[in-house]
This record gives sequence, C-alpha cells and structure tokens, in this order.
Amino acid sequence: MRRSILLLVAAAFVGTAILLAVLDSQQLRENARAYGETKDPKRPAESEWIKRTFPHFDAAPSAVAEMIGQAQAHRARPKSHSADYGAWEFAGPTNIGGRITDIEFNPSDGNTVYAGAATGGVFKSTDKGNTWASIFDDQAALSCGDIAVDPNSTQVLYVGTGEANGGHNNFPGGGVYKSTDGGTSWTLKGLETTASIGRVAVDPANSNRIFVGAVGSYFSPAPERGLYLSEDGGETWDLSLFVSDSTGCVDVAVDPSDPSVVFAAMWERVRRPNSSHLFGPTGGLFRSQDGGDTWIELTGGLPDPDSEQIGRIGISIHESDPSIVYALYNDGADYVGLYRSNDGGDSWIDADPAKRLDDGTAGFSWYFGQVRVHPNDPDIVYALDVAFSRSTNGGSSWPIMYGYGGPPILHVDHHALAFHPEDPSYLVEGNDGGINISTNGGQSWSKVASLPVTQFYEIGLDTQRPDRLYGGTQDNGTLRTVAGAIDDWEAIYGGDGFYVNVNPEDYREIYAESQFGFLGKTTNDAASWSYGVLTGINPSESTNWSTPVVIAPSDGNTLYYGTDRVYRSTNGAGVWSAISDDLTDGLPDTRLGTVTTIAVAPTNAGVIWAGTDDAHVWVTTDGGGIWSDVSSTLPTRWVTRIAVDPIDDQVAYVAFSGLKWHDPEPHIFKTTDSGENWSDISDNLPSIPINALAIDNQDPDVIFVGTDAGAWVSTFGGGQWEVLGSGLPLVSIYDLKVHPTERFLVAGTHGRSMYKLALPEGVNVEEREEATVAGPMIRLHPGAPNPFNPSTTIRFTLSEAGAVRLTVYDAAGRKVRMLLDERRAAGEYASRWDGKDDAGRGVASGRYLVVLEALGRRETGSLVLVE
Repeated sequence: MRRSILLLVAAAFVGTAILLAVLDSQQLRENARAYGETKDPKRPAESEWIKRTFPHFDAAPSAVAEMIGQAQAHRARPKSHSADYGAWEFAGPTNIGGRITDIEFNPSDGNTVYAGAATGGVFKSTDKGNTWASIFDDQAALSCGDIAVDPNSTQVLYVGTGEANGGHNNFPGGGVYKSTDGGTSWTLKGLETTASIGRVAVDPANSNRIFVGAVGSYFSPAPERGLYLSEDGGETWDLSLFVSDSTGCVDVAVDPSDPSVVFAAMWERVRRPNSSHLFGPTGGLFRSQDGGDTWIELTGGLPDPDSEQIGRIGISIHESDPSIVYALYNDGADYVGLYRSNDGGDSWIDADPAKRLDDGTAGFSWYFGQVRVHPNDPDIVYALDVAFSRSTNGGSSWPIMYGYGGPPILHVDHHALAFHPEDPSYLVEGNDGGINISTNGGQSWSKVASLPVTQFYEIGLDTQRPDRLYGGTQDNGTLRTVAGAIDDWEAIYGGDGFYVNVNPEDYREIYAESQFGFLGKTTNDAASWSYGVLTGINPSESTNWSTPVVIAPSDGNTLYYGTDRVYRSTNGAGVWSAISDDLTDGLPDTRLGTVTTIAVAPTNAGVIWAGTDDAHVWVTTDGGGIWSDVSSTLPTRWVTRIAVDPIDDQVAYVAFSGLKWHDPEPHIFKTTDSGENWSDISDNLPSIPINALAIDNQDPDVIFVGTDAGAWVSTFGGGQWEVLGSGLPLVSIYDLKVHPTERFLVAGTHGRSMYKLALPEGVNVEEREEATVAGPMIRLHPGAPNPFNPSTTIRFTLSEAGAVRLTVYDAAGRKVRMLLDERRAAGEYASRWDGKDDAGRGVASGRYLVVLEALGRRETGSLVLVE
C-alpha cells in the first residue's frame, strides 16, 4: 500500500459515476514482463489479505474454517438477557449492486436463475432474474466462486466457494457445497482447503461426475491447487490434473456431446507482500479425451508457454457444435488474443488478429478472463473484461463495447454472463455493479434493483438528518440515501469509496474520498465538488488504500488525515499541517507504512490516537505536540480501529486484524490509563480479524465489534462477547457507527449492503443488573481464583428452580467438561473445576469459557488455566 497521493487524480466519471485512476498502461505492461511480476503502484495490491496476514503474510490452512466454525457455534447458542438486542433491519441499498462472480440458469426452467456474489453468498430468482432472494446465508463461507446446476437433475446445485479472480479483496472460501432441493438446504462436500474455486462442471451424461477447478491460495505454495474430479456426486474427490503448487485451475469446460473430452485452463498466479505474479511457464490450456484420466497441453496455434506469457485463460464450447471452442488468453496485464478451434482443440486460429478486443481492456485483464459463445450461433461471441464486448463475426470485430472505451450503458468490470435456455437473446449479466438483463442479445440493458450485495468499506452518519446514511464502497463510489429507503441510494462521489464525513454542524458540507485518500469536499449537499482538497499534505508520503479521514467530535471544521503521519486541518480541509512525525517503520520495498486509523477523544480534543498497518499504536494528550508509542505489549498485527470512551478520555480500545497463524492471538485490548497498560479483553471472542469498533455513547460499557464473521457485543466493557442481534448474515462487517443523537447502530457489510439495529436507552451497569432481576434470573460468578492452577470454584445463582447446565469450552468452542447437568432449586451454588476434561485428562494451559444455561437464559465467563 505504499502509494503516492498524486498517483490518483480525478480523471473521469465513467459508467455509473466511476472515478478512474489515470493509468500509464505502457509502464504497467513493462512492469508485468519479468516472469509475470508487477509492482504497479496504481493498483490496490493485496491490501485486504496483507491486513489479515501481517506479519507472516500467510495463515494456517484451517484458519478461515476454524474462525467461521467458532462463529457459527456462538450463533447457535441462546443469548444472555443483557445482550438481547433484537433483530437487525436491512437498510439498503438494493438498487446499487456489487460484484457478481457467476450466473447460471436452470437448463430446464428458464424462469429460475442463480447468482453468486463475491462476498455476499448465493441468490435465486424465479422470474428470469428480475427479483432475487438469498439462499446461502447460513453457510460458513459467503464468498462465491462458481455455481453449477446438474443438467440431468436440475434441483441439484453445487457452489464452489472462494472467489477466484485474484483481486485484492477476494475472500477465501470453505469448499464445495451441494443442494438437492434447489437451494433450500446445503451440505458441505469437501475441498475445504482449496481457498478459491474458478469453475464447477457436471458431466452432462453422468451426474455423479463433477469437476472442480481449484485456483487455491494465491499467497503461499498450495498443493491443493488443480482440477478435482468426483465420481460419486461429491462424496470423495481425486486430483485429476496438477501442474504445480503455484498454478491453479481457473476454468473448466466439458464437451456436451462427448463428456470424455474436458478442457482445463491452468493459471500460474502467486501474490506476495511486495509483488504479484500474474503469469508463468506452467500456465496453459489442457485437454483430456478420457474423462480426466490423462491430460495433454494444447498448442497448435495457441500461445507457446515456452516463449510467450501465459496468464489467465477463459474457455467456451459451442453448445450446438462442440467441435468449436474459444479460448481467451491474457498475460500479466493485457489481453493477448482470442483463439478458435474448429476441430475440438486439435488446432487453433487467431480469431482477433488485429487485437481489436484490446480496446475494451485497461491493463488488468487477468481479473476477468471470461468468454461466452452463443449456444446457437458460433460467430456470436461475448468477452468479459473492464468492458462488455460482443462480436457477430467470430471475433474479427467488436461493434458493441460497453462500459470502457464505449457508451457507459453498463457498469464496468464484467465477470458473469448466462443465456436463457430457450431464448439465447435473453442475457443475464453480472459485473461489479450487480446484475443487468438484455432481451435483445446485448444491444440494450436494464439494471436489476433487488440485490443487497454492496460491499461497503466505511460508513458515515448525518447528525442533523438521521435518515441519511452514507458509505464508501468497492467500485461503486460513495453512496447515500436521503430518505432512508432501501432502493433510493445514489452515488455522489466516484471511484472506490472509503471514509465519508458529514459536518455535524452543517449537513450540506460533506467530505468523501476515493482510493488512497483522494479527498473531495462539497458545501452544497453534493451538487458540486472540490477535488483534491489536500493542500499542505506531502504528496510523496504513503497513504493507505482506505486512508483515514475523521472530523473532530467537538468541531466540524477540524479534520484529521493519515499518511505515514497525522495531519490536521482547522479550516475545513482548506490547509493541512502535520502534527506528527512518521509513525510507521517506513520499511522499504513493502506495501506497509501507513496510518490506518485515527480516533479523537469526544471529551478532550487534545487526546488523539493513531494506529498503523505495521502494528504501532500512538497517542498524544496535547493535541499532537508529543506522541507516545504505546504498542510494545500489543500484538504485531495490522491495527484496524481505535475507539475512545465517550466519557473518560483515558479509556480506549484498540482492535487488530489477523487470521490465525499457528496459535490464536487476541484481537482487542483496553487501556484505562492512556496506553500505559493494556488488558486483553478478547475473552470468548473467536479468533477473528476485527474490522470495526464502536462504543455506545449512552453506555460506555457496551462495546460493539465488526469482524469477518459478523457483529459482536460486550455489555461489560469488554469480555463475555456475544453475537449482536439476529437476522444479520454471517458476513464481514467493515464499519460500525452509533448515531450521535438517535438510538441506533449502523453496520456497513462488505458484501450484503448496510443494516441498522435499534439500541435501548442507555443504562449503567448497576441498572442493567437490577433490570435482569425483574424476570427469571441467573447470575454467574466465574472463577475464584482466576487465573488458577490446579483448580477453581465457579459460583452461580438461580432466582427460581429449573434445569441447570454448567459447561467448560476451550477457546475454539469445543466442549471440554460438563460440570453440571441437572435440576436445581432456587439459590446459590458452587462447582469446582480441576482443570481436567470429561475423560479425566489434564488440559493445556490457556483461556477457557464457562457457560451457565438455566431458566431460558445463558451467561458466560472466562477462565485462565496457568502452568
């Protein structure tokens, strides 16, 4: 993420108000020539993955599965009285959309369509794609790579999880899921460690044979990469084609007339903290003529991997005449060529010798790589890239090119296209702005406005007009709703949107930014903008992909901005002045070295906190005169958020990203003395990257966190965490904000748009405890002593008679010991735990969770066994 601010300029609004960075395509291409490596400073690079894997730049293979498993276990447990917040309310948008990775029609029912979202799960339409309903929300991974409908039994579906496009914010998946009832229920069918899946294909003659193209993890050698084959409907899997641990299978096509003929596109793709390999000699197009038992690499007119740069390849077989096959080739940056075979892959011709399709690309064709041939006419071909392009003469010319280098009819960045099984002129297309429908083969389009899949990075609230919600999004700019409806959202600022701030004293004054901190300001409610309001900020300094910009709580004219240091403006971004030195390690040849979060104490403008991507936490108590690094006892992790208590300016919380490496690490800490000392308050919170942090402004003991596995709450100033509310999909929460004057919390999800949660009127801890006495009450007093060795006594109270269960779990949510499971009268009780499991074996030292369940309620506490 080391970037120069001036590398982004407001170039143009294209398509749906997309603010594009000016691209030096020649430089980009030159950078990509050395063995597929690019260090292009104009790309977001690996920000989301680096955030989650710093400092190891890798994660345990089971990290994501364990994280989601722990979260699912918590979601299934009853909530305690103090954490029962009711249901989340969906706040929109539905009319904006987000990145779609795949679309599939039911081949026997043209009314039924399925769509996969990059981070939002799977959706089903029963009216040809006009309206949609989610069908995958309860599964462990909402990142969709590909969907397949069994052509022989169309109620059978497969979903390969984990987006395979290789971009900076692609989330890993959790394997292959199968449904036998059209998506009503799902079963995990294995391949959990494949990380990302490019294609799932069912043998049209044998439903038990399923091919899965596993791209795998981009960030480390991955022996799980390759093409898998199941011959028993997904019960077991064999690796049919393996090339190398840096090369995955990104596309698969099965000949509909002879299923023994299978094509597989292999892509050499590796990402590192400071570079990205986009092609290599092990990539290429392979064919099997015996159902996947043996494979040969195809040449015969195709680019030669020994002398040419082979990157991502897309495949499409003509349905009516399967001897006709198209292959779309890309390299480290560019479109290479479209090739056609008229003999089933034995020989190939260059279908676009003039390279006219290159006009629809923008230097990162590897991110798309999709080609589709019309099922009835082999000369009608569609290519998906930054632009959506159509040829009617087999690729010689491309008169329709929408979204880039042509009319802005469609949102840019195209990933999916499906033909209606009975009327191939009826197209359903997916891009970074959602889904569009054409009834005339792509000549005109209508946008679908019923998909809640917007990927928010940051959100903003309006103090004076509470119905207004704002947010910065992936590839859809900065959005807002004026009336608070779910379908009236509008883009007010282009590019990828990030921090957005509304002056609490004047709702017409708004600050919005695009990637890497390109800041704009409006003083007339977004009617017009001043761009690049960065006077005084050194353009050579590094900025983060999501550059922190915040308004001081007590002064709407004072703002703070983070590069590798903190800047302040006291005149509404007119002029900025640095109030700190470089707060990072400033390591060369890395993408680190930026401020990632800034927080100002609501009751003391002199108390300012800053966190960095290289694990530093700083605080100043004199408005920036002296800064203290208070991170020596904190984890070496990317700092995501800092929040300051709304009453006591010495109390602060700091949250970290980070997937599990070898051992789980805590992700949230609390200080009561301005950082001199820190307490780990992770308690029973699963080992999940934390992206968002908020404090209830009426009750500072209530802490909200947004994670890669939903939203959580502690009602005791940290510790004893529980899932927050109900009805929120198991999706990444990137931002949380409590409205300053109204009683609601807003969650910006990265894949399922925005949600609101009504908050109760704030009460202090004593009032909360008294309130619980009104009904059946249980009280847990865990652990005396605590920490302990060899034993501890757990006390609890029942207000009336009932069945009681007292259980000890480990940090991963696995049951360790059942201490009590019987009926008890009202009263006070004590139970001793000797540090052993149900089998009488001593357990390892570490953190454990004790759970009391009785009278329809549940309380939790933390125990620490020391050596």
